[in-house]
Order: sequence, then structure tokens, then C-alpha cells
Amino acid sequence: MEQTDNKEIEVIVASPEHEVYVDTILQTIADAAKVRGTGIAKRTHEYLATKMKEAKAVIALSNGRFAGFSYIETWGNKTYVTTSGLIVHPDFRGLGVAKRIKDLTFSLARVRWPHAKIFSLTSGAAVMAMNTHLGYQPVTFADLTDDESFWRGCEGCVNVDVLHRTGRKYCICTAMLYDPEEHLPVKIPETVLERIKAMDGVK
Repeated sequence: MEQTDNKEIEVIVASPEHEVYVDTILQTIADAAKVRGTGIAKRTHEYLATKMKEAKAVIALSNGRFAGFSYIETWGNKTYVTTSGLIVHPDFRGLGVAKRIKDLTFSLARVRWPHAKIFSLTSGAAVMAMNTHLGYQPVTFADLTDDESFWRGCEGCVNVDVLHRTGRKYCICTAMLYDPEEHLPVKIPETVLERIKAMDGVK
């Protein structure tokens, strides 16, 4: 295959028209899990298609060919957000596509849920490096959402027995968290925030 330039790869927020790529995305994720020998939470065609329809997914395309993908999930009444399922097709690796996808999903999450904590569970060194660059900090599993629907997503992972044996305290993955409040130079007191909300008519 001819070498593809990073500039030729378009990284955009996915829409319903991109559902045609879902089966290719699922196959690419499954193939990557086999190669890595580590767990990746399984998702259905309908699940990823819904993410595209809800503008909660990012896709990378090169002249109509699938190059990469990631999606966003919200937990605990939208107090926690994850950018998940980051995958780059083997033909487009080493071109900085993963970072471009990660940057866009992170920006999308910050714009849509500005006060939510964004967390990541990953066993990949490259993802950890990208998370660190964006301001994520390593945390314990106790710092993550207690939303049971999130943890059910781990059931499809080959390492889920570790999670069960440790009482959900740790696993093969590293937990990382971006807390928007911790990135403010000065924390605004809750009483002042309530006063501002009252002035702005926010309930």
C-alpha cells in the first residue's frame, strides 16, 4: 500500500451516514484484541451506530477508507465521561491518527459536559501517554464511577476474573482521571457558585 500522509486523513465527529463503517470498526477492534492478547470490551453494531447518531463518536477516514475510531460514554447522571474504544486500522498506524482522534473526543467531551470528570481504563502505554498529555492523573479504581452499567462493560474482557478477584479494586488496566475542577488555578467556593447560579437564573 502507498504511504498515506497524515494530512490526507480526515478526523471528524461521526454522524448517521458513517454507520456503513461499523462492521469494519468492530472487526478491527476484535483483531487488535487478538494481537495484543488483552481484553477490549465488546460492543454491538447497534451500540456504535447509536453513538454516531448521538454525535458521541469520532471517526478517521482517508479517501473513504476507515482509518480510526473512538466514542464517548457518560456515567453517573453525566458526572463522569469516558472516551473509549480508541482504535486505528493497521494500515494507518504510526501517522499520529490516534492522537488526533483522542484530542477530538476529549474536546467534544469537554464541550458537551464541561463539569464532568473524564476517566480512562487502559492497558496501552500509548493511550496512557496521550492521557497524561491531556492532563489525566493515575487514580485508584475507587475514584472512578460506581455506575454498575459501566462496570458491566468489563464483563466481555478476558481479564474480568482479575477484576472480580480483587473486589473491583484493581485489574490489568490502569485507571486515569481528568478532573476539570483540579485544572482551575483557584477553586471558587460553593457559596459563590450558588450565588452566581441564582443571578443567572440557573436551577
